[in-house]
Amino acid sequence: MSKKLSIIAQNIKKYREKNGISQDKLSKLAGITLNTITKIESGATPDPRIETVRKIADALGISVDDLLKR
Repeated sequence: MSKKLSIIAQNIKKYREKNGISQDKLSKLAGITLNTITKIESGATPDPRIETVRKIADALGISVDDLLKR
């Protein structure tokens, strides 16, 4: 895949791995589907809805700003 992943996708994966949690566990913590997490991290959903980003940030214990930072 030559497409560059969005900064949100990169940061979700970075913080998720830093916290030692799987995509499946993150989906449960955030209350969103595993499919949604997978699509965001893989770049299939480059611009997730802000509500989704907020749920993921809350589940990771970080701010939405943290997910948007380069």
